[in-house]
Amino acid sequence: MASRRIISRLINASQHSSCPCHGCASHSHHQQLAAVNQVRSMATPVQMVEKEYAFEVAASNLRFGDGVTKEVGMDLKNMKARKVGVFTDPTVVKLKPMETALRSLQSQTDLPFEVYDQVLAEPTEDSWRKAISWARERDFSHFLAVGGGSVIDTAKAANLFSVYKDAELMDYINAPIGKGLPIQHALRPLIAVPTTAGTGSETTGAAIVDITSRSFKTGIANRALKPVLGIVDSQNTESCPTAVHISAGLDVLFHSLESYTAIPYTERTPRPANPINRPAYQGSNPVADIFSMWALQTTVKYLPRICKDREDEEARKQMLLAASFAGIGFGNAGVHLCHGMSYPISGLNKQGPKYKHAGYEVDHPIIPHGISVALTGPAVFQFTAPSSPDRHRQILAIFSNTTISDPSITRIPDSEIGAYLFEAIARFLDGLGVPRGLKAVGYQNKDIDMLVEGTIPQRRVLDLAPGVGDFVGQDGRQYLTRMIESSMEY
Repeated sequence: MASRRIISRLINASQHSSCPCHGCASHSHHQQLAAVNQVRSMATPVQMVEKEYAFEVAASNLRFGDGVTKEVGMDLKNMKARKVGVFTDPTVVKLKPMETALRSLQSQTDLPFEVYDQVLAEPTEDSWRKAISWARERDFSHFLAVGGGSVIDTAKAANLFSVYKDAELMDYINAPIGKGLPIQHALRPLIAVPTTAGTGSETTGAAIVDITSRSFKTGIANRALKPVLGIVDSQNTESCPTAVHISAGLDVLFHSLESYTAIPYTERTPRPANPINRPAYQGSNPVADIFSMWALQTTVKYLPRICKDREDEEARKQMLLAASFAGIGFGNAGVHLCHGMSYPISGLNKQGPKYKHAGYEVDHPIIPHGISVALTGPAVFQFTAPSSPDRHRQILAIFSNTTISDPSITRIPDSEIGAYLFEAIARFLDGLGVPRGLKAVGYQNKDIDMLVEGTIPQRRVLDLAPGVGDFVGQDGRQYLTRMIESSMEY
């Protein structure tokens, strides 16, 4: 009835217009049709996809310094911890950072804790389930993670599923792989003590896991996961092997590059109907840009120095800072193509090439995360360069150890920035001994389709990729294929 009244009003209005042709049956008929069509468009409006208009800045509190790990017992006591779940891995449990942390816990009266030291490097869904089960049985009030990104991410998952005791793992895994449910309850306080300068997990709400049943990695990304405190102790990377320094540092490098070149936050769609649904990865934004650029400049300067001499104290300290800075950058802006493609590269390795990276003391095949991200780096930034030539020109200047106003940089046409950047990134990776492309870790041309298929589900990062994420509803398969082809060897 309401719609009929609207039609009647519109038709009547059209018939009583001041049109000089008033009274002409044909003209009146056209006006009536126009009125009806107007109502029809009102009744079934085209659904507009609204772009984002805001970004949020979230990061853990961070404490930097030589020897600050010894304060963690006091921190937990200050938080009135009732019982602490301590997470580490079979290697770190024997090293000084863990020894210092345990001594600090033991120095406090009435601070019970239990240690889980079976975290798997490059954790899988099974290893997460074991850690979650362990934590669920013990009713911890607080969590402490001492180790690299694998340890911190596993502690985040154990924390989440200790609060959501009846939830399944896939309930909170990122969509479309899992349900990607929002986290609506407060989690227990988590303190993270990184022992590598890489993931930046001490400051982010991201946790990455290898879904072995589908041969790729994904994770959970939600601000609720972020630690309440990251204790960044420059003494904690002293025992890191050179290979681990390099892989971790490459993660810093590509966190910075990808977050700086992600689509702007204002281009991300759709705008969330409720702020609780605003993703942690929002697109490049003014705050993330500052942290990402500092981390990029620092990594390009200091990572080669650690490669030459892992005892270089200044370089180690600067890389720890860079890891946390890049964490703040990508933790709010997000990563895109290199990370999206890295997940099947590392995940498929267990059944496929079975490559085992030198310098990693593990009993299973492993393409370390930083290496898996770097393998597609040259091709990715050649592809993304046309989306924002000025940003890519700035990156090229950093890799070239000069400024954006240097004539050697300014004379390059926008259309050629990508090709120059491909060479600059490839040269940098060569200097660190990174395998030259996917064939160097055992992949073959016949694996390209499989690697693309493993990348397609990584929507949370692909949707931030310029040239892919800015076409709503397209999966970017043809572009991913081209980049993986270009990454086979170079």
